[in-house]
Amino acid sequence: MPTPLVADAHLDLSMNALEWNRDLRWSVPEIRESERGQTDRPDRGRGTVSFGEMRRGNVALCAATLIARFVERGSEIPGWHSQEQAWAQTQGQLAWYRAMEEAGEMAPIATVEALDRHLQRWLEGGPGPIGYVLSLEGADSLVTLHHLERQYAQGLRAVGPAHYGPGVYAQGTNASGGLGERGRALLREMERLGIILDASHLCEESFWESLDVFRGSVWASHNNCRVFVPHDRQLSDEQLRALIGRGAVVGVALDAWMLVPDWDRGGSTPDGRGVTLSQVADNIDHICQLAGNALHAGIGSDLDGAFGTEQCPTDVDTIADLQKLPPLLASRGYSEADVGNICGGNLIRFLRQAWA
Repeated sequence: MPTPLVADAHLDLSMNALEWNRDLRWSVPEIRESERGQTDRPDRGRGTVSFGEMRRGNVALCAATLIARFVERGSEIPGWHSQEQAWAQTQGQLAWYRAMEEAGEMAPIATVEALDRHLQRWLEGGPGPIGYVLSLEGADSLVTLHHLERQYAQGLRAVGPAHYGPGVYAQGTNASGGLGERGRALLREMERLGIILDASHLCEESFWESLDVFRGSVWASHNNCRVFVPHDRQLSDEQLRALIGRGAVVGVALDAWMLVPDWDRGGSTPDGRGVTLSQVADNIDHICQLAGNALHAGIGSDLDGAFGTEQCPTDVDTIADLQKLPPLLASRGYSEADVGNICGGNLIRFLRQAWA
């Protein structure tokens, strides 16, 4: 089977650069070696992503995040103590993306024309700058709706209103409740600007209210199926059917706790729990079975999203190992065209339609 082009719907590249202090121009072994002996985070020395490994894995395109959570005083969830601080953090992350553009490592993708030019370069000239669609994970950093318009002008094209816990505009994973007036106003402004709604991390009530309020393009950049892991971070079959009905693509994530039930953070290991890309394929297949086709499943790996090899499939050493998925899917009866769509074609088609 030929090596398909990969479009990854969720990578926290700037977070790794600025908070983990990883220079993604280094090789993965060099990044790991630079973190030898560091214990401030459980994934130190276990990272999986670099620009070189993305190119080796034919990851031509990704949705790359800005992320900065605001938390109330006394919160057990880490975050910034004001929305203005969170905004400044995302502006620093944006500055890093711009620096990587200037260094020839990345290319911003915000229009159909830019997308088509980028793909043509990769298909005809081989791996070059990695294309990225700018996405905001959790909208807390938007101090006002004017800040959303400012970020749209800076290239922002997708927003997930919530992350973990309670948020300014929506309620996220492990929280409950609806949007409130600020959340509804955010969705109306996103719809006006043509910004994609990312349904990832929305709690049950906020998820359904968002779909009722928002009539624009919706995806779930990094979500797995609740049928395998019963937790509100995963999508129920009812939610998946609703997203499929809206033309969404659901990017399947590689975080082990989202692949096997009853994961004990700090206790469970991928090897001990038998976590492999087979469970990733199970989630992809489940989405395809619900849809009746292979047009709504994708990859949203979330690799190095505050976890590394200590919490991802045992057959993944770097992001280049996403190329192990095509033969795995082919062995389950997926055609070459289906595999190409799952690996990247579905996300690319979705972007063309959203930006038409």
